[in-house]
Amino acid sequence: MSAIDTRLADLGITLPEPVAPVANYVPFVQSGSQVFISGQVSISADGLVKGTLGSDMDVAAGQAAARLCAINLIAQLKSACGGDLSRVKRVVKLGGFVAAVPGFTDIPLVINGCSDLMVEVFGDAGRHARSAVSCPVLPLGAAVEVDGVFEIA
Repeated sequence: MSAIDTRLADLGITLPEPVAPVANYVPFVQSGSQVFISGQVSISADGLVKGTLGSDMDVAAGQAAARLCAINLIAQLKSACGGDLSRVKRVVKLGGFVAAVPGFTDIPLVINGCSDLMVEVFGDAGRHARSAVSCPVLPLGAAVEVDGVFEIA
């Protein structure tokens, strides 16, 4: 068991099976030492977390949804690493998308739900560049979607 797997266990996180693509794309692409992971939505074993921030969801609920995106990103990353998360050298960049009403400005706070977990799991290597934007609707009605770029050995 790698140190990353131990951290996940200490956080009470069991990685799900990676979510299959819902359209014509692949879950990740490796180019050199970088892995580009397609957007992961706010889904868990309990189902898809749907909603719109500033309407039927508050910041805390959005952060929980973004945390689910992080868990799904890590599940895809583990698959990209052949099951060995110790190969992860760095979380390079995250792109966060939040379904929100016009005027909702706490998008960065929502995406912190994903960013914070990356730092909890990967330590300093989890600190990353990031974008966080809102949009009127996300695929399948998801509340949050996050994609990522990772460096692996």
